[in-house]
This record gives sequence, structure tokens and C-alpha cells, in this order.
Amino acid sequence: MTDRKLNLTMLCDYYELTMGNGYFDHGMGDKITYFDVFYRQNPDNGGFAIAAGLEQVVEYIQNLHFDDEDIEYLRGRKMFSEQFLEYLRNFKFEGDIWAVPEGTPVFPREPLMIVRAPAIQAQLIETYVLLEINHQSLIATKANRVCRAAEGRVVLEFGSRRAQGIDGAVTGARAAYIGGCAGTACALSDTRYGVPAGGTMAHSWVQMFDSEYEAFKAYCETYPTNATLLVDTYNSLKSGVPNAIRAFNEVLKPLGITKCGIRFDSGDMAYLTRKARAMLDEAGWPECKITVSNSLDERLITELLLQGAKIDSFGVGERLITAKSDPVFGGVYKLCAVEDDDGNIIPKIKISENVAKITTPCFKEVWRIFDRETDKAIADVITLNDEVIDDEKPYTIFDPNHTWKRKTVENFRAVRLRTQLFKNGECLYQPRALSAIRAHCLAQVDTLWEEVTRFENPHSYYVDLSQKLWDEKNRLLSENQY
Repeated sequence: MTDRKLNLTMLCDYYELTMGNGYFDHGMGDKITYFDVFYRQNPDNGGFAIAAGLEQVVEYIQNLHFDDEDIEYLRGRKMFSEQFLEYLRNFKFEGDIWAVPEGTPVFPREPLMIVRAPAIQAQLIETYVLLEINHQSLIATKANRVCRAAEGRVVLEFGSRRAQGIDGAVTGARAAYIGGCAGTACALSDTRYGVPAGGTMAHSWVQMFDSEYEAFKAYCETYPTNATLLVDTYNSLKSGVPNAIRAFNEVLKPLGITKCGIRFDSGDMAYLTRKARAMLDEAGWPECKITVSNSLDERLITELLLQGAKIDSFGVGERLITAKSDPVFGGVYKLCAVEDDDGNIIPKIKISENVAKITTPCFKEVWRIFDRETDKAIADVITLNDEVIDDEKPYTIFDPNHTWKRKTVENFRAVRLRTQLFKNGECLYQPRALSAIRAHCLAQVDTLWEEVTRFENPHSYYVDLSQKLWDEKNRLLSENQY
């Protein structure tokens, strides 16, 4: 968490305010509602996504308030009652929120977050919650794909200058780190969130000197323990690599320094890195690392490695920070239940001719089923909130759309995925070091079968409904057919 205090309350869709005023006018403002945050399709047709953005949501809700300027703006629109404006002036979030921890692999249609709160409060937070979770989950997912393609090699996030605005760069770098990147070029993301920032030189450094060799020599003199030289300003193999070797020999070798690096930012990376590796090894610099950058993504990285490229690390920019191949996460915020005057939870459903847009009603819990022998994830099960999966007994799971597809699992452990963030408006969230969130992500991805994590035609991971939840959903579908 940061010490930054920003009032982002008005970062909401205008209909949140008009509905809020309407609820207030009709005496429904304090009616307890339940909303699910979920998404419908994995980015890039992948097998899973990575949940991220939670810490910023917590920070937002903790600081949620309406300034005098906000009240005056709303008064000037002449759409809102003075009683409602006074309610907003004294606004405080008083609800409950549960969520899947950041860095957890998640799947379509299961709740990433559940909000229980008075109607006005629940509605007002919708836009920001979706904005943050959609963006960071998208970038964390893309970063994880890129890092898996790199097969253990270092991946650095280089995309700030091509990001969609300031927050796209800063929180994007945070999300990329959660997804597996080792660091970022964005200094602000380091100061604000602790994402390790680093960098060496641009082509302009080389151009500033009278010769490429002088530029390399000067850099090695200034940063002898962090000398990574950009070798493609003029001619990568005829001048860049030879001049780098010369600078290493004349500056680093007398100091006993053997660790250094070169970077390519253009050209045929497979060919150039193979040739450069041979030149460096022949010159006695086997520890010199080779970094490449230039419009990389998981598919190009995979191709380069298949072609025998000699690459130690990747700098990945625009295609990661914008998730260029599939830039919309598609998370939604849907009402799933309300409480009546006696506190009974009344399920709600949205029905559509588009089957994918039919929601799952009720106050719910999400479970992950792990095989005890392999510790691999078998399936996720969405249950009613008060249901408990007893992992000491056999448990039958079934496809909610094709119910004849059933499987009884044994020798498994069942884990609740969600944790509580707020209770009656009080924050229960305990901040975690970003490195711990990243480690959690990498460990949890490792619990997925390779069939789920592959890039092409991944296996569809099972997200099932409990029998009770399935029954309730189908009851509402039957009752609301016209």
C-alpha cells in the first residue's frame, strides 16, 4: 500500500449517481445488495487469467468520499435532491467485500470479487473496481504468458512510453511484475509500488560521442558493475559487438569484472544473437549476457527460441503493457442477490438470449479442488455461500451446461479461494509485499496442468456449480421465462 491519498470518487459512470439518487428517492438506498465481479473469456484464448489490482481497489475504498467541489458539481447538474447530496457529503463505505487474492489463476464466470453493501454504496464503486481489476488482471495475464514463453529467462517490462496513459504505465508495470516479469523500466512504479526498476542506455548515448567505442568505454567507466551496451546503433556485428568487446577488455577486465551484457533492439534476433554469442565466447566473455528488445510478445519469443536464438533476457514493451493482441479483459459487475426486510437473501438473475450473458444468482463461495497426490488443480466449484465441500468424502462434480458429464473425485483437498477485505466498512486487508504476490502467482500457476497452460488450444479448465446452486439457477430460469 502507498501513502498516496487520492479522491477518485467521481471516477464513476454517471448512471451510478442517477441510480443512487433514484434508490434514495424510493427508500431503497440502504437495501443490502450482492454483486459479483467476473469475466467471461480468457484473454488470447488462453487457459486462464491472473487476478490483479486488488490493492488499488482497497486503497480507493478506504479513501472514498465526496469533496465540496464534487457536491457543487452535482448540484449544478440540477438532477439530484438536496437530501441525496447531503447523503453523499457524509458518504462512507459500510459494506463487506471478499476477493480472490492477487496473483491467483482464475477462470471465466467465477467471482473474482463479491460486494455486499447498501445499494447506493455498492453501485458507486462499480466503475473503479472494474477499471482496476480489468486492467491489472489483463496485464498480469499477458505478462505471465510472455514469461512462460521465455522458459525461465529474465523478462523485463519496457512499455511505459507506449502505455495507455500514466496509470496504464505505472500500475501496468505493477501487474506485469505480479505476472512474472523481473522488473520494469518505469522508475515511478518502483518508487510507488516497489517494482524493481532498471535500465542502461539508449541509442542517443552512443550518438552523443564521437565514436561508438568511446561511448561504450565511457559507460563501462561510469557503471563497471552494470555495463550492458546497446550494440545496434550503427552495425551490430561489424562494429557494435567488436566495440563492446574492446570496451570490456580495456575497462572491465583490468578490474576483474566478468559480468556484463549487450542488447539488440533491432534486426534478426535469432541470427544476431547466435553470431554475437560466438564472438563473445571466442573473445573470452562467456559470462556476457545477451538481451533483446523490439516489439516482442510470447509468440515471437517462442519462435526465437525454437530457432536457436542465444538470448538471456527479454525487454518486452508495447505488446505487453497494452496487451496488444487482446486488449480488453471484459470483467463485469452484476447483481446476484438482495436482502429482504427480514435479512433473507433473495437470489437475482439476469436472463439473456445470449446464453453467455445469463448470470449465476445467489451469494456464493468459490472452491479449488486439488489432487492430493500431484497437488495439481482438478477443477473449481462455485457453491452457495453456506455450503462446505468436505474433502474427507468423495465429491461429485459435473458440467453445468452438459450435466451428464460427471466425475466423482477422491483423495483431494478443497480450498476456499476468496478472502474477506472489508467487514461493515472496516478494512481487514493485510498488505503483502509485491514480491510475495509475484511468488504466489508463479507457485499457483505451477499447480495447473500443462494442458491448461499451453498457448494453443488449451484444455478448458472445469468451473462447475454445486448441485444446490445449479438447482437454484435453473429454478429462476424456469420462473422467469415469458
